Amino acid sequence: MQRVTAQLVVGLVAAVLSLLTEQCWADGGGLSLAERVIWAVNCGGESHVDVHGIHFKKDPLEGKLGKASDYGVRLPILRSSSDDQILYQTERYNEDTFGYDIPIREEGDYILVMKYAEVYFAQSQQKVFDVRLSGHVVVKDLDIFERVGHSTAHDEIVSFSIRRGKLSVQGEVSTFNGKLTVEFVKGYYDNPKVCALYVMKGTLEDVPKLQPHPGLEKPEEEEEEEEDSEAGEEGAKKKVPAGFKYRVQSGPRTPNPYAADNSSLMFPILVAFGVFIPTLFCLCRL
Repeated sequence: MQRVTAQLVVGLVAAVLSLLTEQCWADGGGLSLAERVIWAVNCGGESHVDVHGIHFKKDPLEGKLGKASDYGVRLPILRSSSDDQILYQTERYNEDTFGYDIPIREEGDYILVMKYAEVYFAQSQQKVFDVRLSGHVVVKDLDIFERVGHSTAHDEIVSFSIRRGKLSVQGEVSTFNGKLTVEFVKGYYDNPKVCALYVMKGTLEDVPKLQPHPGLEKPEEEEEEEEDSEAGEEGAKKKVPAGFKYRVQSGPRTPNPYAADNSSLMFPILVAFGVFIPTLFCLCRL
């Protein structure tokens, strides 16, 4: 009896471990970053393998839709590693809305990563567009220069899930037919574009981060800094907001030279006397 019970327990434990392992692999937990990527394209450029091992294919829209540009190859791209500059230096743009169709055969949690760099315009409100994911607007009014400046890498990251024939993204749900459509929507300012993009299984924590932006990242010391000032004779302390500057007093308060000036009160009296005396003189003559 004990032997049968032990065999049942061992079988149950093995079954649970097997299910957990299958779920882990289904979610991408047992795969490397490159193996989790199901689709990747270097838009407007040739194939490229990045520092994480992700294989970006040559742009499938070459010669079919939009225009490829390598204008950015003359510029170094900030926040990007030297080996992956090309992913931000080439791009595909179009004078109207355009996009890519990405086949997805398995259910699960996914991440869409879109790579951008503004290499032409030198101010904001010159290129602004939306991004749609199978009809859902997932990025609104994207102005790359306004986000990070000129010739600087910027990644737009969108998480979504596919389960039971449904696509869920940013709180919206729609029917999924096995093909994910990523569209770059023409706006009022210039043409939509994209430098590179890929889709991977996983969560936001699995996406490699770009190098810190020197103009956008706050130093940890500044975020954690709390300034104290003495208040009252007992030395009670109160917190002062970061960035608050005290007004510097160079000496005792200067007296207001107009504080004791009564000229404004005397003026009506003088006017009254000026009118009264001639009037009185005229009455006496009568």
